[in-house]
Amino acid sequence: MKSLILAEKPSVGREIARVLNLREARKNYIEGKNYIVTWALGHLVELKMPENYDPKYKTWRLEDLPIIPKKMGLKVIKQTGHQFKAIENLAKRKDIGEVIIATDAGREGELVARWILERIHWRKPIKRLWISSVTDRAIRDGFKNLKPGKQFENLYQSAVCRAEADWLIGLNVSRALTTKYQDPLSAGRVQTPTLSLIMEREKQIQSFTPKPYWTIQAKIASLEPQWEKNGENRLFSKELADKIFQKIQKGQAIIRSIDRKEKTEQQPLPYDLNELQRDANRRFGFSAKKTLNVLQRLYERHKLVTYPRTDSRYLTTDMEGTMLERLQGLLGAYSEEVRPLLNKKGRVLAKKVFNNARVTDHHAIIPTEERANVSELDSDERKIYDLIVRRFLTLFYPLFKYETVHVVFDIQGETFVAKDRVIVDYGFKSVAGPMEHKETQKPFHGKKGQVFQVHMAEVKEKLTEPPLRFTEADLLGQMEKYGLGTPATRAEIIERLLETEVVERQNGRLYPTPKGKQLIDLVNEELKSPKLTAKWEQELEKIARGKADPNVFLKNIRKQTEKLVSEIKTSEKTYRAFNLTGSKCPDCGSFLKERNTKDGKILVCSNFSCSYKKRKDPKLSNRRCPQCHKRMEIHQGEAGTYFQCRPCNIVEKAEKQKKAMSKWEEKKLVKQYAKKEDFGTNLGDLLKAALNDQNHE
Repeated sequence: MKSLILAEKPSVGREIARVLNLREARKNYIEGKNYIVTWALGHLVELKMPENYDPKYKTWRLEDLPIIPKKMGLKVIKQTGHQFKAIENLAKRKDIGEVIIATDAGREGELVARWILERIHWRKPIKRLWISSVTDRAIRDGFKNLKPGKQFENLYQSAVCRAEADWLIGLNVSRALTTKYQDPLSAGRVQTPTLSLIMEREKQIQSFTPKPYWTIQAKIASLEPQWEKNGENRLFSKELADKIFQKIQKGQAIIRSIDRKEKTEQQPLPYDLNELQRDANRRFGFSAKKTLNVLQRLYERHKLVTYPRTDSRYLTTDMEGTMLERLQGLLGAYSEEVRPLLNKKGRVLAKKVFNNARVTDHHAIIPTEERANVSELDSDERKIYDLIVRRFLTLFYPLFKYETVHVVFDIQGETFVAKDRVIVDYGFKSVAGPMEHKETQKPFHGKKGQVFQVHMAEVKEKLTEPPLRFTEADLLGQMEKYGLGTPATRAEIIERLLETEVVERQNGRLYPTPKGKQLIDLVNEELKSPKLTAKWEQELEKIARGKADPNVFLKNIRKQTEKLVSEIKTSEKTYRAFNLTGSKCPDCGSFLKERNTKDGKILVCSNFSCSYKKRKDPKLSNRRCPQCHKRMEIHQGEAGTYFQCRPCNIVEKAEKQKKAMSKWEEKKLVKQYAKKEDFGTNLGDLLKAALNDQNHE
């Protein structure tokens, strides 16, 4: 009997087939003596939509809500139905004795596979390949240590609960808001409290009133101490600041106390996904989604890093023996940093990183043992890979050591405080990334009671500043703090807020839009609270650990859905579309709204039952203007398609595109020329042959 291996993507399926030496490749699977590898294309099966339960739900009506099926059903996604059918046919084969789930080793990966198996009514044994990297060794070791499917039943139940909760709350609340206020308004279990965090920050900024304050700084020897009283170095009275300044500017400074301390800073732990996304945003301006996409390529395609969607920053104790081989894999790309470590046999100095109790489904993100060839990576991949490698290398380097000097001066009865720091040993910071500014290596020398002359003093006027709007790094930190979403879903939540036009990016920071400001006033108070969503996430985690009942969770979610929809139905709040234009719809006469999309601005009818829409601005093509090199507009004229650059007034006619050859035409061509021995058998050679024959005619 053969085992059917179900991977999440074709690329991973092909890698598994190669490692297992399976050679018979078909369109939808690869077969060998003992195994058949097939794959999903992400999700092939999803929860049924309302119209699948009753056709009347195709039309959105407030009176039909809430929509709460007694039992949630599954349906095959139409666009990828051919791949589902292929898996179903393989599963029916008499020589298949078991299935091995080889989808991503996480909650969502489990759901991808289990929903497929449930939809094809799989009743034979299930095993699980659970690996943290897709290197050849990891795959081989994983197949030697396959786990029983029952071991992951709780994880599957947690995934089902998450999916059904998001369907019930997100779909019902969004439909209720949209139909009541006649504008596409999206709300959800995680996205709404995330928007609430952004709005709370906005309120703090808008209600902030700047106040002037003054600081006083002196120059004494190599130090620049500041005036201080009771731990505060700001003066909110200009008169008092001027008075102190006049008093001390030509005075003498006496050391009241001097305190020297040797301090150390420990090596940072390796990255989890959240921390990596935050660092990439701070350093490179990458969005959370972009970082995850790049990381996924490093994991799947290049096999250079371990599983990305992890929430742990620790390693298991049995991994200590793999450290030397991982360093050897880095030798070619990081020779200068790695060679001294190999001489010490790859001994990890930060022993705290090995902690089994702090590792959940997956350990921290670290390099694999694959030999790194950075020339094969694109610019973004190199940046993310470099972050991971350097954070990993810090584990092998000593502590960062420095000395602090805290000096308190008395100048004419006023207290001035100076702080200095001297680096003793850069330790792990020598490989951690861009070197910080090197502090002076000449420490201040002085003793209690010593007298110095004040060389210079100055008063600086400043204004108190409001808190800054969130960057994605800040928002990810807040989402982690309140338990909103998981490392795997936070990037999608932020992108969802941007796509629904309730938030926009400006200079790397997140601003609420007029639509977002109105939405947060309309949505239920309970749904805004990060505490409620955090409680749900904790429940999902308990279900995954087998410590909570999924049926109880879903029963509570159903009650919550009814309550939330009822509140929206009875609400007396009003909403005004923020993006109405003065133009009217040619179909129904309602005002048109302007919307931003990835392809530019479009105009849509404000009448919810009317489907009229058109582009506001011409579509940009990929053709570049020969003068300014900006993307040119694409237009349709009487003479056909043409490109235009308005600023440069340059117009270029589009070349006629060759008509794509149909499959029937391909087969006919192959049949016509396959017998000719002068040409190869691939389609490219046959096409050349056909063209040559046409030219000779």
